[in-house]
Amino acid sequence: MKIAYFTHSLASCWNHGNAHFLRGVLRDLIARGHDVRALEPTGNWSLANLLADAGEAGLDAYRAAYPELTSTSFDPAADPAELIDDADLVIVHEWNEPALVAAIGALRAAGGRFTLLFHDTHHRAVSDPEAIRAFDLSGYDGVLAFGETLSDVYRRWGWGDRVWTWHEAADTRLFHPPAHEGERKGLVWVGNWGDGERTQEIEDFLLRPARDAGLSLDIYGVRYPDEAKALLARYAANYRGWAPNARAPEIFARHLATVHVPRRYYSTILPGIPTIRVFEALACGIPLVSAPWDDAEHLFRPGADYLVATNGTEMTRHLRALCNDPDLRAALVADGLATIHARHTCVHRVDELLAIVATLALPTPARTVA
Repeated sequence: MKIAYFTHSLASCWNHGNAHFLRGVLRDLIARGHDVRALEPTGNWSLANLLADAGEAGLDAYRAAYPELTSTSFDPAADPAELIDDADLVIVHEWNEPALVAAIGALRAAGGRFTLLFHDTHHRAVSDPEAIRAFDLSGYDGVLAFGETLSDVYRRWGWGDRVWTWHEAADTRLFHPPAHEGERKGLVWVGNWGDGERTQEIEDFLLRPARDAGLSLDIYGVRYPDEAKALLARYAANYRGWAPNARAPEIFARHLATVHVPRRYYSTILPGIPTIRVFEALACGIPLVSAPWDDAEHLFRPGADYLVATNGTEMTRHLRALCNDPDLRAALVADGLATIHARHTCVHRVDELLAIVATLALPTPARTVA
């Protein structure tokens, strides 16, 4: 099958979590013999910020980890029909411009002989619904949403059985425990600041508990304003700046444990969406403790795959236990890995994607959604 995926960027993961998942999915599709093309607009802000932050060398880790992947940059004014060419399956991510999304949909509605899916991996459908409603999806065959609560939003918008929940997952070709265990110490958090969506939660469930548990704390991520860096400094946390996602496994391998601090929308309005960092951390075999988060879809086994803290005091207690109890750490690692390998790899997600595509008959035009 010939597949074209319109992404914001494949090359850059700077504040662009979808690139993590997309790399793993495309890599597996290629391994199965599919002809895959990733297309990203020239001058996209993720790549521009990566280059400003780290220069051309910032792409080295991605290129080394994914030698089989390339992407084609395109002018936003380019003819989408030429970009699609003879693809059998076209997937368009929601970080693309509305004009491009609409133009590709128009091609499908006019009888384009390809299956067309919209891929939503963000909370804007609830945090800024008009931004998503601005997309003309009337020509699309269906929607891939990265959580059941997000799928429900699209169902309320009229998509019915043409929306599928397609969770993110770990690329276990890259994200796995180290081949040889070295010294581990302290706590690590890999995450971006969050535009005010979890500022209090970061202090209550990460900074203060790490300090109170007597654990050093390394923080990797971007978009930390001066006031955020000052907050980190008050708790003696080490802000390490941006790191390419392809280096995350080696970063996890140096630390005793990590913490999941969900953005507020994923702990309230869109429960059940863990975001990709949880999948990746568990796949790397690092013990994880989560701030309050409702695993509404039963993706994991809370208390076995990871620990859950309902407040800062409980988080501190969990971190101390992990520091002092190697058997507890080993049990969490084993259970977390087992769940990832059983249910949440990019191989599983490719199986799901191919099953979805198989249900869509071609070459009938896409239906109109109100």
